[in-house]
Amino acid sequence: MILVLGSNGFVGKAMCRRLKQEGLDYYSSTHNECDLREISATESLFSKTNPEIVINLAAFLGGVHFGYDHAAEMFTNNMKMQVNILEACRKYKVKRLINPIGSCVYPGDLDLYTEEKLWDGPMHESVLAFATAKKAFVVACWAYHKQYGLDIVNLVMSNMYGPDDHFDEIRSHAVGALVRKTVEAKQKGLPTVTVLGSGRPIREWLYVDDAVDALYKAINIEPYDSIINIGAAKGYSIQETAEMIKELVGYKGKLVNDTTQLDGAICKRVEGKLGNQLLNWYPQTSFKDGLKYTVEWFNRNQERYI
Repeated sequence: MILVLGSNGFVGKAMCRRLKQEGLDYYSSTHNECDLREISATESLFSKTNPEIVINLAAFLGGVHFGYDHAAEMFTNNMKMQVNILEACRKYKVKRLINPIGSCVYPGDLDLYTEEKLWDGPMHESVLAFATAKKAFVVACWAYHKQYGLDIVNLVMSNMYGPDDHFDEIRSHAVGALVRKTVEAKQKGLPTVTVLGSGRPIREWLYVDDAVDALYKAINIEPYDSIINIGAAKGYSIQETAEMIKELVGYKGKLVNDTTQLDGAICKRVEGKLGNQLLNWYPQTSFKDGLKYTVEWFNRNQERYI
């Protein structure tokens, strides 16, 4: 039995689709069923499902501005969930726990993230609360492995995007927010779309189905007690991303930068050679194709966001 935590999120939905396609036995858990911040609820879920594999996609997260406005919630909610999940895995003798870890755990002044540089400096202030919780999770996983022998695979991933993502300006990352704003601007005949910040920061984006492919392959790899990067070391500026979305949407207005808004770290790219080696994983979706699929999905489902 595979237990998918956070199955109602956009990565969780894609993960469940993949497991169903592979014909595997899985149980999808949502926040409405189990509040992972409560240890009794978490242990009740594990007792009921008795999982061999846990894929942990549960997190409290959002974009840069959401992270600043909800910093305390970001830290405490994620810390509570993480500790409870580890305790339940230990108590119910889970064979493997698989976690995606945001690339924000890396030092903020790096432009290329490699595993050996994880501890080489402070994280960027714009993601400090969330990233500190996730970096603490990496340490906690190491501790549970050392003391209890818990088998854990931590995959460090770039910002994910794709169908079912957040598409509001506050909660989403740049891709989701720009897709929604640009589609709505075209439909309403608006003359401009605002791009938050200067547009200069470079981000590597990971299409959700490619992320799920890495998580799926992590089920059967040999145990590995450190982090594994999942990425292609290729990034696009926020401005380039906005221009690509504008072209795909067919929007004829102008993009206007609001330079009063925060940029965040200047560059985030993930070097993925270890992931290539250990998981035989390579991204299958080009960024332009992934944006195309995302725009098409939003056009079909935008009534959810009205």
